[in-house]
Amino acid sequence: MVVTAKKVGENRYRETFGRYFEDFEVGDVYEHRPARTISETDNTWFTLLTMNTHPMHFDAEYAKHSEFGRCIVCSPLTVALMVGMSVTDVSQKAIANLGWREIRLTHPLFAGDTLSAESEVLDKRESKSRPHAGVVTVQTRGFNQEGTLVCVFDRTILVAKRGFENEEKAKY
Repeated sequence: MVVTAKKVGENRYRETFGRYFEDFEVGDVYEHRPARTISETDNTWFTLLTMNTHPMHFDAEYAKHSEFGRCIVCSPLTVALMVGMSVTDVSQKAIANLGWREIRLTHPLFAGDTLSAESEVLDKRESKSRPHAGVVTVQTRGFNQEGTLVCVFDRTILVAKRGFENEEKAKY
């Protein structure tokens, strides 16, 4: 993660995060920290917030009779946490998310599991329509506390080039 401080006043500095387009290199892997232990409350609140009514996420009696024997974490929560974990490394300087592809949920998560994530740069190219930005594609992988892969997806973002972040943001 690229962390710098910008002077914002006399004896006053503000931490800045993220990578510009030029900072990404194909093949680099960013380990996102901190990890996040998911609680039963996290899972229930997210399930209710998103109106997901499947009882596997919040009805312990129902889930007890499933192949897992207990409630599983709502899969969009897993994806949302992984995206959030990756922001400071991958998309802090993003102008826009362009899309997610191939979201695969390879192993269930349960309340009490700790999720960690990493992102690998798969591709980068100059933007054809915005000369002050580039397009970066990463693959983000999530793991539980035992190192088991639980989720993987590809994400494409539009990222400002160094020196042009304010110019691009002014368009929005």
